[in-house]
Amino acid sequence: MVELKTDTSIDAMREAGRVVADALAAVRERADVGVSLLELDEVAREVLRGAGATSPFLGYRPSFAPTPFPAVICASVNDAIVHGIPTGYRLRDGDLVSIDCGAELGGWAGDSAISFTVGTPRPEDVRLVETAERALAAGIAAAVVGNRIGDIAHAIGSVCREAGYGIPEGFGGHGIGRRMHEDPAVPNEGRPGRGMRLRPGMALAIEPMLIGGGRDGYHEAADGWTLRTNDASRAAHAEHSVAVTEAGPRILTAR
Repeated sequence: MVELKTDTSIDAMREAGRVVADALAAVRERADVGVSLLELDEVAREVLRGAGATSPFLGYRPSFAPTPFPAVICASVNDAIVHGIPTGYRLRDGDLVSIDCGAELGGWAGDSAISFTVGTPRPEDVRLVETAERALAAGIAAAVVGNRIGDIAHAIGSVCREAGYGIPEGFGGHGIGRRMHEDPAVPNEGRPGRGMRLRPGMALAIEPMLIGGGRDGYHEAADGWTLRTNDASRAAHAEHSVAVTEAGPRILTAR
């Protein structure tokens, strides 16, 4: 069931979204060659603590997971697409990093992700990240009253495919509100004019995931959480929580 949020509720979600944006900005600023993923996780924890927020990631255990998630960020490096667990791995020159973070504040959730390079960037990684951001922008632009979920999916998928990138099947965005994951599902590829019609008060986490090698395949790593590309190509992930309003899409996790 999809809960339509009031203007007051959307304002409250924006406050949770600000915390997420602050956490991602702090992590991005700290990320450098030699810094460990665990250190980045601690940076995000400090931001959440300072804001009086909690993490919807920490302790989260969906049906597929062998263990509860142990961190407040997902840190996915190079060929990791999403759901990377922060470890003692220290960032190296040229790494491509995706950071996903959530926050719960005042009974409402926010969820967002960024991708960036560390040190000297590879041109192909810069293009991959820029395309993920363009795909996200296209998906957000389609999140207007009267459109359908398929219009968002088609907008995202068109940008990714036209750039020659793969899309991991079965993974995409979702509704968000009182919980991090709510209905409806928001695929990253689909046919326009299909699916649920968008109504004022819907809140969606829109999150394109791109595979640089152009193949859609992925596999689960030994930790039971991390998704990696089948061909060892690099991946990028971008995400915002967005409210559908009569005035147009409102980005709740804007940086």
